[in-house]
Amino acid sequence: MIPLKSEKDLQMLSRSGKILAGVMKRVRKFVRAGITTADIDRYSEELILKEKAIPAFKGYKGFPASVCVSVNDEIVHGIPGARVILDGDIVSIDLGVNYQGYFSDAAVTLAIGRVQSDKKKLIEVTSQALDIGIKQCCVGNNLSDISHSIQNFVEGRGFQVVRQFVGHGIGQTLHEEPEIPNFGKPHLGPQLKSGMVLAIEPMVNMGSWEAQIAANGWTAVTCDGASSAHFEHTVAITDKGPVILTK
Repeated sequence: MIPLKSEKDLQMLSRSGKILAGVMKRVRKFVRAGITTADIDRYSEELILKEKAIPAFKGYKGFPASVCVSVNDEIVHGIPGARVILDGDIVSIDLGVNYQGYFSDAAVTLAIGRVQSDKKKLIEVTSQALDIGIKQCCVGNNLSDISHSIQNFVEGRGFQVVRQFVGHGIGQTLHEEPEIPNFGKPHLGPQLKSGMVLAIEPMVNMGSWEAQIAANGWTAVTCDGASSAHFEHTVAITDKGPVILTK
């Protein structure tokens, strides 16, 4: 059962999303070559707490940090630590906020310094795939219309969507029904209704779509060592069309 949000719920989720958008904007400017992934975590947590919000990820199912920082061949759930960001890296930042019991979730992949052209294209395609998926978040569409539009766009440009990790509903918990794959046939699954709130998040690999979990038990990496990119927004479905709460 996909929960439908009330007007009050949507107002609170909008506040949560606005906080997250502001934090993400500042974090994007902070990330640069020479800092560690732990520096990103400390800075992100500091910004969230200043907004009288709570980092949504810290402690979630045992995750030890406030932000996921995934570098190059890391797809998602990178644990911040002593790793230094280098010129030429691509860095995915995945952040979540809990504001008075209402959750928002967003991710972005950044090119650090002089990045190879194929990695730049990977980032651009993944960002565009998110936009294309969001356009399908309309009342009356089926859930798989989002999935199919992302897969069709990504594969048409020579990349592959990750299969093992998916988007999700979001609201008064971080992960709600439904799961939202980034692949599949169109016109299947539940019909989208006003009041649904979804976290749309294409994860796209330069090589094979296959992933494996690193020794830390959290970080997903590409099986072939190729780079990966990740973008995400929290989106409300309304009678007037999709509203991006984390923009």
